[in-house]
Amino acid sequence: MNRPAPSTALQRNSLVSFRQALYDQVFARARDALFEALDALLLCPGLGSFVELALVPVFRRRWPSLYAALAAGTLDRAGLERTLLAQIPARQTLVAALDSTVWPHPQARTLPERQFYPLAGAGSPIIAGHGYSLLAWVAQPGSSWALPLAADRIGPAQTAAAVGAAQVRRLGQACQALPQPPLLVVPADGGYGNRHFLGTVRGQRGLVVVVRLRRDRVLYRAPGPYGGRGRPRKHGARFAFKDPETWGAPAETVELLDERWGQVRLRRWNGLHEQRDAEGQLAVVLVESHREREEPPPPLWLAAEGEAAVGVEQLWRWYEHRWPIEPSIRFRKQALGWTTPRFQEPERCERWTDLVTLAQWELYLARELVHDRPRPWEAAQAEKTPARVQAGLGALFAAIGSPAQGPQPRGKAPGWPTGRKRARPERHPVVRKRRARKRRRTPTARAA
Repeated sequence: MNRPAPSTALQRNSLVSFRQALYDQVFARARDALFEALDALLLCPGLGSFVELALVPVFRRRWPSLYAALAAGTLDRAGLERTLLAQIPARQTLVAALDSTVWPHPQARTLPERQFYPLAGAGSPIIAGHGYSLLAWVAQPGSSWALPLAADRIGPAQTAAAVGAAQVRRLGQACQALPQPPLLVVPADGGYGNRHFLGTVRGQRGLVVVVRLRRDRVLYRAPGPYGGRGRPRKHGARFAFKDPETWGAPAETVELLDERWGQVRLRRWNGLHEQRDAEGQLAVVLVESHREREEPPPPLWLAAEGEAAVGVEQLWRWYEHRWPIEPSIRFRKQALGWTTPRFQEPERCERWTDLVTLAQWELYLARELVHDRPRPWEAAQAEKTPARVQAGLGALFAAIGSPAQGPQPRGKAPGWPTGRKRARPERHPVVRKRRARKRRRTPTARAA
């Protein structure tokens, strides 16, 4: 019998240890049903309905156990984040992309805390649902491997920037507790390029944030020395993105030839801040790509804040690492059926979200343990995508087994108690967020 290569044996041991850690340290109440639901999810690509998981052979219970597990089961969220962070190999830089997405619940009138969100690419401009903030480790830049380290629901009284900042702070503190703390780099899209996010994560040790800015922003330089009369100034000269005359000489300029972006020119200015955030110290980067074309695309503006002194090219490359989180979210929704179930409690939605997150991590840990089996119309892949790994998990799970215990039949269920009335589920309106308006000060009459 041929023994597996040492690297393959090590990877298999890592996967088995990860699954055992989930069973022992993360899953608490109803751990057996939750674990079998996770395995059924991985072996049921293209989930059409939540109850279909009960038809997968690895789920050895009846279909009501699926709903009971998500209703009464519990997971240790802090232990979950520690277990996921422990799977990342030691390195000097850890890149974790930040983004938010929506779980649509347009017809779920019995589900509380729904909000209106814009739905990109659809005919309807807005949709009711739950928003989620995802902070994902970019395992392989340029691929679809982005593994969530935190996936939190955005409550009615919260914003995506506030929830994302809390996730970044937790991850930064966990990284600083490691024997060799890595440099945490968080690239994010334009929704986080404001004081509500940047001001919250400012000053955290070992953190660099790179975010996109709108092309119509106006920033300010630091004020000059105090003249000795009146209140000290908070802002210096304007820096308008649409007015090149206000830019001045850049602190750093780099021109390079990139395989994807063609001729690229990078320019950087330091010491800028927003009008309502005079304490900020942003490094602003202007990215001009495909300069060889007659009509190059619009420029890209980035802002970086943190304690690391790196070059302008490195800041741009770090922002490019943000892209894998987008196909990762799409894979969660389409292949793993994240938004397929129709639950009536937000807690069930959050437990199901954690199971989908764990499914993505198991696919990553099993990527080198399964063979690529493309269909006749598909080409072979040297670097397997999550979908290809999921297609070959059946034989692997049959070989490594499961730590979950089998069901224990307890006879026939008693059914609905006699004489107990059935209550109609409570209906909840969609929460509408309103912008707080500034109260006008009432003028007071001056004494003569």
